[in-house]
Amino acid sequence: MASLYPEDSKDLKIDRGDNPFDPPSLPGSPAALNADVQAPTRPPLDYSSAGALAQSVWRRFVSLWTKRFILSLLAGQVVSLCITCTNVTTTELVNRNWKLPTTQTFFLYFSLFIIYTPYTIYQYGFVGWLKMIYRDGWKYIILAACDVEGNFLVVKAYQYTTLLSCMLLDAWAIPVCLLFSWIYLRPKYHWTQLLGVVVCIGGLGMLVASDEITDKDWPALSRAKGDVFMLVGASLYGFTNATEEFFVRRSPLYEVVGQLGMWGVLINGIQAAGLEHKAMTTVSWNGATIGLLVAYTAAMFILYTVAPILYRMASSAYYNLSLLSSDFYGLLFGLFLYHYSVYWLYFPAFAVVILGLIVYFWHATPEEQGKLEPRAPEYVNQRNVSSRVAGQV
Repeated sequence: MASLYPEDSKDLKIDRGDNPFDPPSLPGSPAALNADVQAPTRPPLDYSSAGALAQSVWRRFVSLWTKRFILSLLAGQVVSLCITCTNVTTTELVNRNWKLPTTQTFFLYFSLFIIYTPYTIYQYGFVGWLKMIYRDGWKYIILAACDVEGNFLVVKAYQYTTLLSCMLLDAWAIPVCLLFSWIYLRPKYHWTQLLGVVVCIGGLGMLVASDEITDKDWPALSRAKGDVFMLVGASLYGFTNATEEFFVRRSPLYEVVGQLGMWGVLINGIQAAGLEHKAMTTVSWNGATIGLLVAYTAAMFILYTVAPILYRMASSAYYNLSLLSSDFYGLLFGLFLYHYSVYWLYFPAFAVVILGLIVYFWHATPEEQGKLEPRAPEYVNQRNVSSRVAGQV
């Protein structure tokens, strides 16, 4: 059976211990030896003269464009485009009076479960998979619960507050993600990375201004309630992104994503049954609705598959910054679907976000954001072995 993530089938095993936040340790293992390799550094800047400074800045700029950085930049725009697709399909569902946010995401978690969990069982064996659930399942329950509720609260926020508030407050996930990434992985943030964050948020501000000028906002039903929903949802997003990054840096991707799908199905299903069971029987389940649900689920499935690889190649913070360009892609969709008028500020705003993504790694490198040591648990007998690691390029 071919691996969905064959590069994670490394025959490196570790006892994760009772505390999941203890750093893994396996002296002499290939992963441990790789972790000790010095991460690449940027060429220094030469301030001795204007000409020397210009040449050193050019060398620094050229050094940015490694295979890993280019793939991280592209993957970030893929997930940003996926977010735009989910926003468009959700808008179309709401326009058809189909408002079941919890039920809508149920299909996402179910697809993750049926794709990645069987492969995890294939790799670990059924008994090994049960042992993994018994020993490590609790942390995946926390991850899935926060992810489900984050999705739910953000969707609910759009129903109560304004578009302007949603766009600005959603950016709160970035500092939350930075904080938890620092707690888990202890990256040494350079001031240029914080500058990159500020530049990206500046691009977001320009996008928000464009939406205000072109009158895309809507009145708030209950602004205070909607703002609280968005703040809590964004905080959960930041926490789950950083936590998932921590997990996928030390565990196989198929294990983490499969567990997120399995527990997400249970939590999401229970919540949908409790909150939306009556509405399920009254909404329309025609061909157009089902097609939109399939498109939404496909976009979210791609996002949940690419995101953990991006966490490994760059970081969860970089993932959140990449999502700030989604409003620009929303304009492109809107040109064809809703006949939006093109406002000139959208294009420099998109360029500013991309500039921020480049500035973020102007001094630091993607390799310095955290160790990458994915290993199967010691208590399972892994079926296949491979020397490749997804996200290590």
